[in-house]
Amino acid sequence: MSAAGQPTPLRSPATPTWDTHGWKAWLADRIDPGWRPGEWDARHWLFTGDLDSPRTSSSTCRTRRCDQVVISGNVFCTLCAEHLRVGAQDPDTFAATFTPDRERSARGMVTAQCCIVRGGVRCVRPRHCKGMCATHYNAWKYHAVKGTEQAWLRDRAQPFTETIPCLVPTCPSPAYNSRGLCNYHARQWSQDNPTKPTDVHRWAPQQPPYLDTHQFSLLSLDDLLRHEILYALQQTDQWTRTLEPHPIRSLVRDLTGATTFLTDDTGPARLASPHAGAVRTLKRLRTAIHGAFEEFSGRPFTDPDVLDLRAIGLRTTNGSRPRRMPGTADLRTIRQPWLRDLMRHWATTSSPRTDIFSNTMRAVVIASRTLAQRPGKGLDPAALHFTDASAVVDAFRTALRRDGTAYRSSQRRALAGCFFQLIDYGRRSGHLDTLAGAFTRDSVQHRIRLEETDEDGIGKAIPESVIRQLDAHLHTLGLGEVQGRRDVPAADLQLLYQTVYILLRDTGRRPLEIASLPRDCLETDRGQTSLIWNNHKRRRHRRRLPVTESTAQAIRTWQARRSHLQLPAGGDAYLFPALSAYSSAPHLGANYISETLRLWVDSLPALHTEGVDADGAPLPFDRTLIYPYAFRHSYAQRHADAGTPVDVLRELMDHHSIAMTQRYYQVSLKRKRAAVTALSTQVVDRLGHPAPSSPSSYDLRSVAVPYGGCTEPSNVKAGGDACPLRFQCAGCGYYRPDPSYLPAIEQHINELRADRETARAMDAADFIITALTAQITAFEQVVHRMKTRLAALPAGEREEIEHASTILRKARAASSHTLLPLTVVDRTQEPTS
Repeated sequence: MSAAGQPTPLRSPATPTWDTHGWKAWLADRIDPGWRPGEWDARHWLFTGDLDSPRTSSSTCRTRRCDQVVISGNVFCTLCAEHLRVGAQDPDTFAATFTPDRERSARGMVTAQCCIVRGGVRCVRPRHCKGMCATHYNAWKYHAVKGTEQAWLRDRAQPFTETIPCLVPTCPSPAYNSRGLCNYHARQWSQDNPTKPTDVHRWAPQQPPYLDTHQFSLLSLDDLLRHEILYALQQTDQWTRTLEPHPIRSLVRDLTGATTFLTDDTGPARLASPHAGAVRTLKRLRTAIHGAFEEFSGRPFTDPDVLDLRAIGLRTTNGSRPRRMPGTADLRTIRQPWLRDLMRHWATTSSPRTDIFSNTMRAVVIASRTLAQRPGKGLDPAALHFTDASAVVDAFRTALRRDGTAYRSSQRRALAGCFFQLIDYGRRSGHLDTLAGAFTRDSVQHRIRLEETDEDGIGKAIPESVIRQLDAHLHTLGLGEVQGRRDVPAADLQLLYQTVYILLRDTGRRPLEIASLPRDCLETDRGQTSLIWNNHKRRRHRRRLPVTESTAQAIRTWQARRSHLQLPAGGDAYLFPALSAYSSAPHLGANYISETLRLWVDSLPALHTEGVDADGAPLPFDRTLIYPYAFRHSYAQRHADAGTPVDVLRELMDHHSIAMTQRYYQVSLKRKRAAVTALSTQVVDRLGHPAPSSPSSYDLRSVAVPYGGCTEPSNVKAGGDACPLRFQCAGCGYYRPDPSYLPAIEQHINELRADRETARAMDAADFIITALTAQITAFEQVVHRMKTRLAALPAGEREEIEHASTILRKARAASSHTLLPLTVVDRTQEPTS
């Protein structure tokens, strides 16, 4: 160990425990000769590539008539990209119509043949000069000096029928001269031997063949380093979704001359161009080799309290091909040695899932910090008591996130459970035999109760006015920077994300439920179209949701377009398949939806919320409140505001409990109090004259009668059910309406008019018709004067009154839910025949 307490790396073969031959033999014994990330020639240390394999990151140029290979991140090859830039065409049209005319041959090969022909047989060797191969050209020069070249061409030149292979192993190009080298390697040999030539037969076997973009060779490296890189590549192949040949080629070039990964001189500082891909690849390789050397030598290469998550086998929990998690976990944040040892033992022996490890690590840090504040600082596990366990639970009850916000009660309960499950594991495994038995969790005293989600948690719905603004810009969704596969046409990506937005807006399904819709997700029965979807949260599948015809038509339009796309076969069963063969799921990722929606919303010129500022200008809407899940709240709130019965909305939302659905019908006390304060100044009497009241008195009578407030004491006391005038409010001196009752009053006026026409048709007495007419006139007078007062208000104040009226109407609708009458059945009585 160094003076700073950090492990001292093994820096040179002079270290006493260093065994170069043993280390290389250990690596060679563990290198899998059948490893096939693409196509690997182990005898020549050459990765030849397999573009059809989803494990490689390279692909061909998007231009349909071009077969050039491009590296990950590029769409077009260099030649096609230059023509696209000059022509300024649409990329989709360009990819379908452009035909590249290449002057250079692939792999450094010379494709043109020698021009010597005799007897109908043409020389098969590659052309070198004056249309002839190198051998014929040298012969032609010899005869040209003598002046006999024409006779030689006419009578003596014989075509060659066999090619000479290049001396470089696996090189596909034939040799073009007597040295036995192809055109590419002949130039390389000239560059490497400018003055004192090396024998070509000794030079050629050490050279790699011509490499395409998706290939690499380890032949130029030191023998030990070759073994280390190949072993590390096989290990990191389990950690990543793809193998990236391009950064490996750069690494091989920069590591030429190095001997081993176990020294500091092979770190990122050695890279000539330390771009992110090369640094990331180098760190992965070094991590794999350091872990292997620890296993070989039995000596820790790094601090044992810093866990390498890949080395302990920590894996992601999603995807058909799970990947090992990158990064490290620093156990030095755990202050008690016994707790640190327990965490290390549990992580290295049980290889937990990533989510369980993260929660347990977070819980242990909280518990460690709490125990450090107790007497004795929790250093001796045998000295812990029940009160220490209680202190730990109290810490979980008040735990805060890193940003200072409080955890939800369910998260606090999960953290406490993870910590005490770790303690139970230590006791079962015998790792905590010295821990005091009193340090345990009591199921009653240490219970963390789940808290009800506050009403405002439901109030995350995007206002309908904002949704209308988003709809106006729908044609721009999917343009510009979009999450998705490079070779999917831009128009198809745009239609895909527009269809996703329409489904989020019109169906209220969760983002994952939209992303994983089955390909045939529409079902029509008796003229009603339903959406077939899966509730992953509650594990209820094949659910049915009625949708409008416009929504169904948007799905059909995308289905027709989707059938013409060339997408990964694994997503054939989904309406929105994965846009990449490297995706962890066969359907579109919910994170793609979130990121694309965020890019689109941020690009919009302006979004305004309801209301105006002091100058009458519209207020900007907070764009961070627009995210995929918010459309689910908007869908539910839209139905609740429209008066959809709560049991019907529960079925539409597929809620487990009706209590969750009822929250959309409730208004928070804060919003209701603000609405009452705004409307209390707009109260009028039965004649329409102003009769303002305090917010407290307004609230007391706001639920008294259906057409306004009532201040008659006996009626208020009876909750509005003891009106002496039988709800003839227009003639009552205690009647106090306000603008929130305008829709109800207007509806009542229409009902009174209908009743008057019915009375006339029944030839009713004149006093009945007169009474109905008087009520109609009185209510019309109230409506006219309230509307006149509202029209005289400033625009900002008028919008505030209208918004407050909407809130109070919704609150009254929620409080007046009527249950169906039930018939009580006495099962003790005998049934009668």
